[in-house]
Amino acid sequence: SGIRILRQEPWEALASFIISQNNNIPRIKKIIENMSKGLGEAFIGFDGQTYYTFPTAQAVLAAGEEGLAPFKMGFRTRYLLDAAKKYLSGEVDFEQVSSACAEDAEKALMGICGVGKKVASCTLLFGFHKLEFFPIDVWIKRVLEKYYPDGIDINSLGAYAGVAQQYLFYYERYIAAKNGGEEERK
Repeated sequence: SGIRILRQEPWEALASFIISQNNNIPRIKKIIENMSKGLGEAFIGFDGQTYYTFPTAQAVLAAGEEGLAPFKMGFRTRYLLDAAKKYLSGEVDFEQVSSACAEDAEKALMGICGVGKKVASCTLLFGFHKLEFFPIDVWIKRVLEKYYPDGIDINSLGAYAGVAQQYLFYYERYIAAKNGGEEERK
């Protein structure tokens, strides 16, 4: 229970997964938080707390390399700027991506500098709610090796492959880890 596949705004999903490349979760969170504070819109939320929106593609592009430097994204800065430029110019049209078949949607996103199969799959699953995508990151690679040593036909998971991926991820990260690997010994 409790597993959800977010319906993130597509630009935010794409930018966040670009930032996530070869990065750890605490650092990803810090970059996104600082970028939102620096380039997002402030608003007052619950209990008088100030929150910030995720920066728009326009804000990212206007900031340029120099304006993004304080957020310490490294090589990802160039990728994020290319994504903003291609999105804003219409070269990568999110409406077309949304209505495209899986293969064409993935191909469109992979036309952005630095966007490979994993970032495209994550963006399509969480930003475009294309549930047939099964992102394979380090964690999922480990799960597949552990529980499916002879391989698995991901295509056989069909239209809900992304849901299956989330269950596998959750199980390994939280249930198996909580049981101290007890499940593995059975």
